[in-house]
Amino acid sequence: MTRGRLAAVSFALAGALAAAAAAAPAASTEISSNWAGYVVVGSGSTLDTASPAMAFTDVTGTWTQPAATCTPGQPASIATWVGIGGYDLNAPALEQTGTEADCDASGKASYYAWYELVPAGSVQLKLKIAPGDTITSTVLIDGTDVLVQIKDRTRRTTFTRHLRAPALDESSAEWVVEAPSLCSADGRFCRTVPLANFGSVTFRKIAATGNGAGGTLSGPGWQATPIQLVPASGRGRFFGGADAAAGTAGATPAPSPDGASFTVSWVANATASSP
Repeated sequence: MTRGRLAAVSFALAGALAAAAAAAPAASTEISSNWAGYVVVGSGSTLDTASPAMAFTDVTGTWTQPAATCTPGQPASIATWVGIGGYDLNAPALEQTGTEADCDASGKASYYAWYELVPAGSVQLKLKIAPGDTITSTVLIDGTDVLVQIKDRTRRTTFTRHLRAPALDESSAEWVVEAPSLCSADGRFCRTVPLANFGSVTFRKIAATGNGAGGTLSGPGWQATPIQLVPASGRGRFFGGADAAAGTAGATPAPSPDGASFTVSWVANATASSP
């Protein structure tokens, strides 16, 4: 998720799924300066490239909106989202929707929902979001039509929109906690914002469809890759040219035994390690 002009501009549909096939061997842990969570890609993918043999057409996940712990004088952010595409280092696009918490310089947190179809800019929604709300987000692709949906189940409010994507990438599906980026108006310079202390957030009821078959972190013909956020790694996902975030805070994912959920935990001094 990105913001433009170095100012704050941020970012369903699960039916009954077919029983997931046995999971392919998990790929090595990816270390990123801005993403933490899990991505599913086609078997044979690497840490740099997603297999073109797999096309994901929908992804969904539910979480409880985490509260950001803010410190005056230390702006920070956390974005929580689901998406399709954007994992491959040469990805032309990324379709995503979720929520964000921003800590301003005075130490106050603000919360909102958003969607983004990269390379188009992000769109902040009027949907009211508060810590503790139960959120479900979905991205569904049908041809060139992209449905983005976000539900606040606590408030019983929903935003749904059909969009025409200028470009598409269907080679991955992901559930991510992100340290967002601020980018210049021309997009040539991006800076990752420090990750706000969010404690932990659990992605549950996660599901995706790849090549017409459903699954969770396991599915027929795909593999799950855990992503650990280490700001000093200097390697950002999607916006790989962004400067690494200031500070040392990162995040680490840990899956549930059944692979149907996982928890991402904030880490004050992040170093690379396998979950």
